[in-house]
Amino acid sequence: MTKSTEPKPKRLDVPVFDLLGKTVETVSLDETLWQPPVNLRLLAQAVRMYRSNQRAGTASTKTRGDVSGGGKKPWKQKHTGRARAGSIRSPLWRHGGVAFGPHPRDFGYHLPKAIRRKALLESLKGKLQDQEVVMLKDLSATEPKTKPFARLANTFGVNRLSVIVMDELSGPLAKSLRNLRYFGLRRTDDLNAFDVLNAQKVVLSKTTFQRLEQRIRAHACQS
Repeated sequence: MTKSTEPKPKRLDVPVFDLLGKTVETVSLDETLWQPPVNLRLLAQAVRMYRSNQRAGTASTKTRGDVSGGGKKPWKQKHTGRARAGSIRSPLWRHGGVAFGPHPRDFGYHLPKAIRRKALLESLKGKLQDQEVVMLKDLSATEPKTKPFARLANTFGVNRLSVIVMDELSGPLAKSLRNLRYFGLRRTDDLNAFDVLNAQKVVLSKTTFQRLEQRIRAHACQS
């Protein structure tokens, strides 16, 4: 029986912490998936899309037809020595309408699903390479109490908005974490590249990261 000559995939070691910040084990990740350079152009496209979808698009101005008044011609057309004028609400006049001003519109658009999924991978890859992913051994609660997680920010050096990724946003754990300063909660299935890039750190349990990795691999295989 001949041995396989295919090279084994290289592994990337990531520490796993407890709630006190002590390293309890390491997880080996596939370097072929997590180690390549981050595609910044793809991330720029995704961020542009997410920010455009957040725009209210409510800026509005009045045209000459929307401004009240101006129904009467100010003076006759000829023989006054002044320029001809049809309305005191012309854009040329003070208190007149606005020409080519903004009006309510929808700035939103969507990139293909494959691009959005790839952008999520690229954003997580960048966080991993910058050591801004905090993987916890266990993240659970039997009753809604914030006290066991109160020092989470100080333990891992979080001083601005970060995100905690969970499988479900219900139950005692979600109630325990929702009042923490600097942290927002996101479901695993709803996590996107903008959430990851906008966060200082991404905090999640080992099992949640494994589910997230499976989701990314499944989409990668489909594409």
